Amino acid sequence: MRRLLAGCFGLILINISVALNPDVPISQKPRFYGVNAGRNVSICCLCSKELQTAKAEWYRVDKYDTVVNEITNRIEAVKKYTFRHNLGDRNFFLDIHDVHMENSGVYFCKINNEWGPGTAVQVARSGGIDQARRSKMKDALIILQGLLLAVCIAAVLLRKHQQLEKKDSIYEEPEVDHIYEGLKIETCSGGVYEELSVYAQADGDDSAEAPWE
Repeated sequence: MRRLLAGCFGLILINISVALNPDVPISQKPRFYGVNAGRNVSICCLCSKELQTAKAEWYRVDKYDTVVNEITNRIEAVKKYTFRHNLGDRNFFLDIHDVHMENSGVYFCKINNEWGPGTAVQVARSGGIDQARRSKMKDALIILQGLLLAVCIAAVLLRKHQQLEKKDSIYEEPEVDHIYEGLKIETCSGGVYEELSVYAQADGDDSAEAPWE
């Protein structure tokens, strides 16, 4: 993402510089090319009318501030690269087939010792989009698992709450408290004290034993 922003910023600066210098004899389109690996790239080099019969040469360097070596950085028309030009047309094309990470860089065209402003090509990994999709899918699954876990916890808590309410409804406090109040004398027969007197010990008689002994 940072490289893409840097490339866009550089493209803006380059376009501003070109706009300030309208007499530039050679221009290139596009100025920045972002592409996934395995795709084809086409770069156009547009020259002025005075140079339309010339032959275009193409060079590649890693960065804009790199000095172009016309021997080591020159691109030859091989299987990877194809040059196209229609007679009488001012447009010269460089086609790059099946680009890979190592094909990233800045491509310059040169016509009659006049250099083009350059085209930056940034090649991303072929699995970049697939990886992003997998990451989004993984995030969605994590969110779904979190929601399911929350639902399970809520169901357990609700179940426990219902069980507690059921227990409370089964147990009810009695309307009348059954408290032992003792016996009242009025409810007993008149011979209670007489019956208890037989168990009393006679006064002064130490040898007497209780009836139950």
